[in-house]
Amino acid sequence: MTILQAGAKAPDFELQTDKGQTVTLSQFSGKKVVLFFYPKANTTGCTKEACSFRDEYADFQNRGIAVLGISPDSVKAQANFSGKYNFPYFLLADADHKTAEAYGVWAIKKMYGKEYYGILRTTFIINEDGTILHVFEKVKPENHAQEVLEFLDTL
Repeated sequence: MTILQAGAKAPDFELQTDKGQTVTLSQFSGKKVVLFFYPKANTTGCTKEACSFRDEYADFQNRGIAVLGISPDSVKAQANFSGKYNFPYFLLADADHKTAEAYGVWAIKKMYGKEYYGILRTTFIINEDGTILHVFEKVKPENHAQEVLEFLDTL
């Protein structure tokens, strides 16, 4: 499976938030959305990435841009992660990884010589009409939100 690219229609989804609410991509129609997929809540890289979006969140809000984080964690794990770091945006639980599959970011990974399925750390910028505007692949977690804001400033 390949990662969806700019120009593709972003697949809609219906996922539970860290607060237990149901969220769909289509409810953000008319707004740009930053959709970042991360492998696992409360791990070093994922914490750095999620905190970078928290620290720059006001800049996204000022631009009218929604921020959503998705991982294959449970709602409870997302709630614990969000509560620990006070994330002002939704973390979405994709426990069955169907949304990750739809975006092409659920793939075979390797660690210590072992293969397993997991999330490819990827961020999608989605236009107001639901089209993927830009894709950040192989994201480096630290200061990623600033990298996204710099890209948005070029538009």
